[in-house]
Amino acid sequence: MGNLLERWLPKLVVSPLFAASLVFVYGFIAWTIYISFTKSGVLPDYTLVGLSQYLRLWSTPRWYVALQNLLVFSSLFIGGCMIVGMLLAILLDQRIRAEGVIRTIYLYPMALSFIVTGTAWKWILNPTLGIETFVRGLGYPDFSFDWLVDPHFAIYTVVIAGVWQSSGYVMALFLAGLRSVDDEIVRAAAIDGAGPVRTYATIILPIVRPVFLSAIIVLAHISIKSYDLVVALTGGGPGYATDLPATFMYAYAFQRSELGLAAASAVMMLMTVMAIIVPYLYSELRGRRR
Repeated sequence: MGNLLERWLPKLVVSPLFAASLVFVYGFIAWTIYISFTKSGVLPDYTLVGLSQYLRLWSTPRWYVALQNLLVFSSLFIGGCMIVGMLLAILLDQRIRAEGVIRTIYLYPMALSFIVTGTAWKWILNPTLGIETFVRGLGYPDFSFDWLVDPHFAIYTVVIAGVWQSSGYVMALFLAGLRSVDDEIVRAAAIDGAGPVRTYATIILPIVRPVFLSAIIVLAHISIKSYDLVVALTGGGPGYATDLPATFMYAYAFQRSELGLAAASAVMMLMTVMAIIVPYLYSELRGRRR
């Protein structure tokens, strides 16, 4: 009896969580996919209409604006986080004083939600409250920094806030990878006359190459589903200047009462995420089997 209870107890403990995930995650994913093939409007309508919603989606100009913004945001967000995070990790890898304090400061933004980050940067970048007012108060009355309300530059304010939020996470990944490199390799490079820049560029960073892929996968996932940061910082505006697929989906589902079209956009986002994650998981599993 004791052995039987010991064998089944973990399954009994995990089963409610598994059932909840099955229903509220995978069940709603399946429901969303089905809705995308129906003529649902304000309320779900389970009459199948084939690819009609997808054809409407790809003929909607606002969807192309959201995709263009996603391309700009993702490329700059991923690139910025990778560069800043890697440089911070290399800095901390030098065993500097107060490393623990500095590491905590860099990691602190990750403890904040994107809503808090967006709200804070909305104050900082507001022309009447933030950087512009501060610099003008220093005696530069002609200084202007109104990206937050400029349709051509508003998307870059989202990039700034996103990089500030997530670069600490990338730093932690790279720092863990750098600390795993054998010190003997570094000493051998120094004996051969390789300087710090050459050592990192040609020896250490290639060794931690898997960290690059892991960081890019995580950042790409964050960028594709970004919603709360945009809503808190710009609300998708001015106009549709900072609209992303996630905000597009919300607007059409709850503001325009186009549930089928919103579901189709959600499925396209899911397909994009799967296109990134599935090859990564396949390569990881294949590498472990080898």
